[in-house]
Amino acid sequence: MKNSNFNNKFPSFNRQPFVFYLITTFTFLLILIRLIFLQLLNHETYKKMSDENRIRLISTQPIRGRILDKNGLILADSRFKYSLIIKPQYVSKKAWQKYKSKISKLFNISSDSLQKKYSDGLKNKNFSITLLDDLKVDQVIKFKENENILNGLEISTKMIRNYPYKTVASHVIGYTQPITDSEFNILSKKGYKFNDLIGRTGIEFVYEDHIRGEWGGEMIEVNSSGTFTKSLGIKPSKQGKDLELTIDLNLQLIAEEVLKDKNGGAIIVMDPRDGAIRAMASKPTFDLNFFSKEFKPEKEYNALFNSPAKPLFNRALNAYDPGSVWKIVTALAGLESGKFPPETSLETKPCITYGSQCFREHNDLGFGTIGYEDALRVSSNTFFYQIGYGVGVDEIYNVSKKLGFAALSGIEISEQENVGLVASSQWAKKGRGWGEPGRTPWVPEDIASMSIGQFVVQVTPIQIARAYAVIANGGYLVTPHLSKKEDQLLTNQKRIKIDIDPNNLQLVKNGLRKVVESGTGVSINYGVSNLPPVSGKTGTAEDGEGGSDHAWFVCFTPSDKSELLIVAFAQNTPGGGSVHALPMAREILKVWNENK
Repeated sequence: MKNSNFNNKFPSFNRQPFVFYLITTFTFLLILIRLIFLQLLNHETYKKMSDENRIRLISTQPIRGRILDKNGLILADSRFKYSLIIKPQYVSKKAWQKYKSKISKLFNISSDSLQKKYSDGLKNKNFSITLLDDLKVDQVIKFKENENILNGLEISTKMIRNYPYKTVASHVIGYTQPITDSEFNILSKKGYKFNDLIGRTGIEFVYEDHIRGEWGGEMIEVNSSGTFTKSLGIKPSKQGKDLELTIDLNLQLIAEEVLKDKNGGAIIVMDPRDGAIRAMASKPTFDLNFFSKEFKPEKEYNALFNSPAKPLFNRALNAYDPGSVWKIVTALAGLESGKFPPETSLETKPCITYGSQCFREHNDLGFGTIGYEDALRVSSNTFFYQIGYGVGVDEIYNVSKKLGFAALSGIEISEQENVGLVASSQWAKKGRGWGEPGRTPWVPEDIASMSIGQFVVQVTPIQIARAYAVIANGGYLVTPHLSKKEDQLLTNQKRIKIDIDPNNLQLVKNGLRKVVESGTGVSINYGVSNLPPVSGKTGTAEDGEGGSDHAWFVCFTPSDKSELLIVAFAQNTPGGGSVHALPMAREILKVWNENK
């Protein structure tokens, strides 16, 4: 009886409202927390997602700024590229057969090639297939005249980079390419779009922010089915700024021309007063418009990227054995050290022995007893062996550093530049870059080679240009640069007074004048009228990598108050600097003098 009374007094169904109340309360709490999370904590995120579903952006590509020479002539600009595309989802297979025949006749193109492109597009499930690329204006007009019977086909318009002179100054100007996925993850924050173009090398790369411009577009609103409802506003794209270079197209064209019959080489034309580059050419070169092609043929690609000739390699900024054009460094080391003062005269010989090797004079006879000026004039090896051996490696190294060697030149396109090599006793002690420290000591043969710019010396044409500019301008180390206006420069444009006695610089300058008046560079005057006085130096260098000799010639004019400096370099072109490099400089001097 007691158990029955207890069950009657507290029946089990009396607990059900309480459980229901707890469940309901808990549910409402969950909903409330979710609402707080959605409405307060993540309001902006979900609003953005909502807008993205409702709002579309139709982007407008910016036009990259032009690259101009010093006189305003166009070296790089942008142009419209027209392509014929088909949207296969709107064209039946039967209609395609008719279209294919019509297009083949209209544009005089093989129907088989059209079919291949179409089939490849279907295979890749493309919603837009390019049938013909880079149409000319008359081809676009032909299509427009027949557009009404070619439903599902249309002309696609795209802005691409254009280089009107194709291969001219290609290493200086550089090229653009689509950004990679990894680049996009970073650059999207700066306004770049997927598959946007970016400067990859040269001026296009260095001045990317200046040239590029800003994307624009139209913001439109769509309904739930994606149908356009209204425009929310248009923001025009912003064109990139033009960039004026110091390059003189007339000099650049002749620099490219004189390299054509050479296996490889480089030309630098510079104003020695401030480092402004008037021309920079490298051979082999390449067509910059290759990189504007959507489809790049394998043969062309391999010729550019896999060729042993390395056409993408800027030889004006790469290091080579300088040979006799290096002798100005050894001369200044002798003068600055005080061990071989200006009045020094030394007996030159058929050869002089250092270590186990006899180092020969280039005429195998010697030139008698001569001083600095005549040693430069006839380019005596044995004179400079004695100077170099007498002052030692580190004196030559220290002077070379003052002249800008073994360092980047400061030119904007430094991503292409090699610092080269100038040996020192420390370099030898540390293993010469390949051996163990202490196991590769400095030997007598090294100093003989170094004195005339061989084997333990590797320098770039741009470094040679800087060093000779010091002689030409009276003692200032200039920074080579390509941008014409100071407000456009990305580098610190400098003229540094170097710590070398002006009298010693003048003595070397007198020697370089004699080279052209009656020495190894006398032929610079042949066939040229009314040319201001020229000073210069020839050079023939053995290739440290085992190839044929290199040919060098450096000159500046007028000899006093110089306005133009030329470095001419012919890679692996045996026969001597006066035979192969000097004539290149002479042609450039002709054009400069005529225009001037």
